[in-house]
Amino acid sequence: MNGWRGASPTARLLLVAVLLTGLTTFMFLPLLAIELTAQGIPAGRTGFLVGLLAFSSQAFSLLSGLLVDRLGPRRVMAAGFLLRIAGYVLLGLGGAGRPAPLVAGIVAVGVGGSMLGLSTKTLLVSQEGSDPRTMLALRSTFVNIGVVVGPALGALVYPLGFRYILAACVLSHLVLGIGLVSGRTAAAVPGRTAAKATGPVAAPGTEPDAAAGRPGDVTRWTLLRHWAPLAALGVAYWAIYSQLNVLLPIAANELTGSTAAISVVFTANGLLVVLFQYTLLSRVFRRATARTLLALGFLAFACAYAVLIPLAGWYSLLAFVLPVTLAEMLIGPSLDEQAVNAAALRRTGLALGTMSAAGALGSLLGSSLGGRLLQATRGGSLAWVLLVGCSLAAAAICLLLPKVRTRHA
Repeated sequence: MNGWRGASPTARLLLVAVLLTGLTTFMFLPLLAIELTAQGIPAGRTGFLVGLLAFSSQAFSLLSGLLVDRLGPRRVMAAGFLLRIAGYVLLGLGGAGRPAPLVAGIVAVGVGGSMLGLSTKTLLVSQEGSDPRTMLALRSTFVNIGVVVGPALGALVYPLGFRYILAACVLSHLVLGIGLVSGRTAAAVPGRTAAKATGPVAAPGTEPDAAAGRPGDVTRWTLLRHWAPLAALGVAYWAIYSQLNVLLPIAANELTGSTAAISVVFTANGLLVVLFQYTLLSRVFRRATARTLLALGFLAFACAYAVLIPLAGWYSLLAFVLPVTLAEMLIGPSLDEQAVNAAALRRTGLALGTMSAAGALGSLLGSSLGGRLLQATRGGSLAWVLLVGCSLAAAAICLLLPKVRTRHA
């Protein structure tokens, strides 16, 4: 990857951290519910605890962004590593008869993950010599390597005991935390966030001197014009994407008669992202604006759910994989890129945290409404028709965003 070869030592270290924390996280996460159930915890309480982990991470994202901007990403990263290490230790100490350390450990892992994710992402998009799109594409690639490989490693280690997986998580976070936080490369955030000491950054679509010279209400209107549709798109993306975890597993089983069908979808999805994410964004669509990529991504979502309308068994399911993966590869990094472009000076963490918070809201709405939609449509094609309509509406909202061309290094 040219992006890897051209990345700074700090960026490379951060990407290695993304890879290793992703591997250990996805060793641990898919097996958490199995382990809790094996400990004798009822299914209802197990579901609550797994949901609490996701909620702790997503609900804290906005505050994590504020902390990154206020305290600096290095300090927030250190706190994130410490919280995650403490959380994994508490999970090892908890159990059916010891609920307090179990709950505390889950919350600590979730909040620590939020702080780690936003601090590393903020550092990556702020690197000198690399544009945000390249760094976000590389980050997505490394995350998905963890998504693909992590569960397989977890399945290999789990017969030895769940605590071995927790020990691997603690050890990896401890080594990475010492390397990243104590090293000189993590001491400062170069590039965009340190470019100027004072004064506002020009809002996307304006000249640099316009943001400083125009009245405050004009600047606020420009920011509102950018952030209102952007936040709406963040909610829409995660509401639509969450159906891969709500509607699709049930539909895949009904379409094919196989409980393994959804695993085929997720495995193919992860492999495609690993293989093509960086090339797609940094080469094929290098000159395209983030607004264009977002519109294309939501149109790909519409195509993905449209192929499910005929209910054609494996044919529909396999045809679904390519456009839904394309949507994921285009939309996720482009939302963050738009947020970085819209951020005021030294507010990159808050901007990324806002997008994470929008994602949390979208996931909650999507999960809740997806279940109701499944009940209302009774497994018919109407659910897919409605999702196609939502995707097309989101593609139209993309046209409300300012047209900003990425500044390549």
